[in-house]
Amino acid sequence: MGLFNQATQIERVADNHWRASLSEHWCVGPVPNGGYLLAIMGRVLSEALTHIDPSTLNAFYLAPTQVGSCDIKVELLRQGGSTSFAMARLYQNDELKVQLTAAYTDLDRARGETQLLMQPPQVPAFEDCAELPVNDFIAITKHTHQRVIPGQEKSMLGEPQGGGQWQGWLDFRDDNPVDVFSLLYFSDAFPPPAFTLYGPTGWVPTLDLSVQVRGKPAPGPLMCRFTSKALIDGTLEEDGVLWDSSGKLVLLSRQTAKFRLPK
Repeated sequence: MGLFNQATQIERVADNHWRASLSEHWCVGPVPNGGYLLAIMGRVLSEALTHIDPSTLNAFYLAPTQVGSCDIKVELLRQGGSTSFAMARLYQNDELKVQLTAAYTDLDRARGETQLLMQPPQVPAFEDCAELPVNDFIAITKHTHQRVIPGQEKSMLGEPQGGGQWQGWLDFRDDNPVDVFSLLYFSDAFPPPAFTLYGPTGWVPTLDLSVQVRGKPAPGPLMCRFTSKALIDGTLEEDGVLWDSSGKLVLLSRQTAKFRLPK
């Protein structure tokens, strides 16, 4: 079992109540990464519902979490023939930290028309892209490949390249498989695109993160593009798209975050 799968294990302790242990390996500073939390809560809902595959998830991050035990409680909203709807709430020390509303489905049974007006970015192969620097303060960089078009890595080395966009690849550094739950993590596994304008400075806490899973990923690294187009009064949006190793679009995401420069 890979490190990520170990760190997203859950335990059912009662009806509609699960427990997990948040790991220091998936933190940004002292705070567990928002996509990592989403993956844990996603696993809980997969166990709780008739339909096991995440389809649409919308999480609000009400307060920072910390490394250690947490409790996740589930409320079933509606169960239909092809879709289940539920709410999950993550608590630490009896304080509500994350609230998630989600729709779950069976991705293997998905059928219908397909039209794509966006294409994967033209980026070099995984091995030809530049690795963003590993940072002891950002533990996820030790366990996640964050590769970008050569030259973009300079934004994380004190030479902002501009553009408000990252294009490249994501993967685990060990043999942990890429599945629908790791997709939830990878939706939030790149530095904020604002760092291409300001460099790696400040604190960028996520307010909300919305994810749409469009398919189960093929094995291998994920091609990605993360873009921010508007930073207004210290609040920004970030749009993400992930394609699997076969070129299939498997995830769309959007988050809202605060951008706080050091005083």
